[in-house]
Formats: sequence, C-alpha cells, structure tokens
Amino acid sequence: MIVDAHAHLGFDEIFDEDFTEAALLESHSRNSIDVTLVQPGTVHDLAAVQMQHDIIADLIRRYPGRFRGIANPNPHLPGNAYECEVTRCVEELRFVGIKMHPLAHAVNPLGRHGRRVFDLARALQVPVMVHTGAGIPWAAPSLLDPIAGGYPDLKIVVAHAGGSIFAGEAGLLAAGHSNVFLESSWVAGFQIRAWARGLGAGRVMFGSDHADNAETELTKFRSAGLSEEELDWALGGTAAAVFGLRR
Repeated sequence: MIVDAHAHLGFDEIFDEDFTEAALLESHSRNSIDVTLVQPGTVHDLAAVQMQHDIIADLIRRYPGRFRGIANPNPHLPGNAYECEVTRCVEELRFVGIKMHPLAHAVNPLGRHGRRVFDLARALQVPVMVHTGAGIPWAAPSLLDPIAGGYPDLKIVVAHAGGSIFAGEAGLLAAGHSNVFLESSWVAGFQIRAWARGLGAGRVMFGSDHADNAETELTKFRSAGLSEEELDWALGGTAAAVFGLRR
C-alpha cells in the first residue's frame, strides 16, 4: 500500500501555485499510489477555504477509497469560525486530519491561535500536520517540543521533517516524543535511512507535497537502502496507522 500523506488541491494564495486535479490524478495513477491525503492550497479567508474543502470532498466522492481530506483553515479566523469549519470537515466531510502552516498563515504554534489548532484536533481525535523548515522561527521543529509533550495523546506529523537544514532538529523532536511522526518530502535519502533505523520506519512517512514530485520522492525511498519491511511502513503503513486508513 502506498499512501501519499501530503498533497494539495486548489490555488495557493501565498505561493501563487495552482494545484490542479489533473496533475493530482496523473500522479496518483502513474505512481500507483493507493491513497492520497489532500489538503487545500493556502488561503486566508473563510469562504475561500470552504470552497476548497468542498472541492476536495467532491474529489473524494468521485474516487471512493483513493483520496482523503486534511483541513487547512487560517487559525487566525475570527470568533469560532476556525472551529466550526474544521469540525464540519471532520464530522461532515469525514476528513482525517488538520494542517497548520506557520509560514503561510503567520501562526506561532505556541501562541493562542496556534494552540487552538492542537486543542481542536485533540477534541476531534484527529492528527495535526505542521509545516516545518522554511519560515523560521515559527516553522522550526523545536517549537513543537512543548506541544508534543503537552499533548501526548495527539499525533503530530512534522511536514517536510524540518526540510534539509532542520532535519536533525526534527529527528531529535521525534526521538523525544513517541507521538511525533516525520513526513519527509524534500529531505535526503540518507536521513530517511537513519530515521528508519534509529526511530523505526513506523515513525516515517512518504509525502510528495507537489504532484510532480511524487516519483522523485518514491525513488528516494526505494534507493535509500531500506528493507522491504521498512519500505512497507514508510511508503504507506505509517500514514495508514496515523490517519486511521484501512490497509
């Protein structure tokens, strides 16, 4: 089973990137991916993210079993708009997780609006994926250390595993907390091998981030010197376990 734990659909207002359904479907098919976890491109306002969430939900309905959703509203939305939209995504649209993007949404994970993400995820019993790497200081993996310790029952997925420059920091975070998992897009293959051997492959997961990056990421895993069992976990088993997907 291959699970792409990190993909996008929709226009990203921050990075001016249009993540299209055609590219997503082509990557899914060409790379024999069984399940792709899809989140919106980053937007600021409620109406825009609701529209993108609904588009993802429609994709899930049209391709049953092949796609699942991850919610990504702006944590700075006023009032209880953030909580209402995430709850709608999880309870009505059956999304399987929440994304926090400290860089794109300018959110401090340790701040009041950052913690509302983790509080809600714990209440809804779904994992949180947090962008790390580009965008320090708030995208530094080390900022998640008190969060992981303070929410031991919450599964936290470290997107990009710190990026290449902060990969070591992400590894230390995961080593200190069993509820932390590393999504390793844009990280070197030798680092994945070290994590699989040091933390266990059940703590590492494949993600593409961009549809046209999926083949490169899969090749990276398959050429990193992992055993068949380690590959089975890293390419699909870990994400299936963390996000509650059927294998």
